[in-house]
Amino acid sequence: MRVFPLLFITSRKGRGDGTFYAFVKITAIRELNAVKRGPITMLYGSYRFSCLFEDDAVLPSYKGSTFRGVFGNALKKVVCALKRRDCSDCLLRHRCIYFQVFETPSLSEETRDSRIASPPHPFVIEPPFTTETHFQKGDPFEFQLLLFGQANDYLPYFIYAFDEMGKTGIGKRINGKRACFSLRNITANGEQIYSQEDRILQKGEWCRNISLSADRDAVEDIPGIRVFLDTPLRLKFENRLTAALPFHVLVRAMLRRISSLFHSYGDGEPELDYRGLVRRAKDIRIADSNLTWFDWRRYSSRQDREMLMGGIVGSVTYEGAIGEYMPLIELCSEVHLGKQTSFGLGKIRAEMIR
Repeated sequence: MRVFPLLFITSRKGRGDGTFYAFVKITAIRELNAVKRGPITMLYGSYRFSCLFEDDAVLPSYKGSTFRGVFGNALKKVVCALKRRDCSDCLLRHRCIYFQVFETPSLSEETRDSRIASPPHPFVIEPPFTTETHFQKGDPFEFQLLLFGQANDYLPYFIYAFDEMGKTGIGKRINGKRACFSLRNITANGEQIYSQEDRILQKGEWCRNISLSADRDAVEDIPGIRVFLDTPLRLKFENRLTAALPFHVLVRAMLRRISSLFHSYGDGEPELDYRGLVRRAKDIRIADSNLTWFDWRRYSSRQDREMLMGGIVGSVTYEGAIGEYMPLIELCSEVHLGKQTSFGLGKIRAEMIR
């Protein structure tokens, strides 16, 4: 195993050294947490990367695919021991960080009686949200990396991959060269945890446990809410992508997202009244809607073709007995929802109307 100066892992209390974590299966750790005590929780980390362009750059208006694609290639170069192009028959795949994070193996035999068809990726990249496409040398930019569960233990490897990604370059080629960038610093919980100067990841508890309350009586009544879709939201209802967003469709998507994340990377699916929540959501009406369909294209190197990706953006206002749904909405505003969340899609936020 190769060791880099940057990859000194400052592990959380009582977890041993980070070298061990690089080769621990996420599913195995999840099995140790199978006994549910108290609230159902999941480790959640939010890390802000601040960077500087070293060249002029041309990026698409929505940058999620660009960042995710180059990051995946960089991470594979950093951690792949056998340098194989195909992970499916690799002997080390179940102990490989890249395979765990990007290929996201199917659920184990012991958990296939769950409603969860396949686990989601344990990360989200929130790209720069500006629609600007042209950048000059020296322009700063930021993006956010969200990590779920034990993927937080792999943060040093992700940092190294993003550092290598900056050397490789991103965006459209200009004079035969993609734009390089430098990683200046990383912050979490409002504190700087890494800087370009010393290249050391500081010690600390940078991730936290998030949970979902299922107590209807503990939530105050809220007569209305405005939901903003900051990045395209791709939802399927009755096996079709939908451009409309009735409240019960939004609730179904939130329940799917939360149950799959907590089942795969937390203490297990929250014990919720799933059917009841969906049934009552049908009584919530749309008071105002400013939703539009947004199309964007991405190139898939794996499929070697350009793909049209679309989703809904804008805002929608709901009225009715919304109070019991606020924990769902607040949690999904942190973890995204819908399809292709690892690209940064499905970022929502909410504003209460009293």
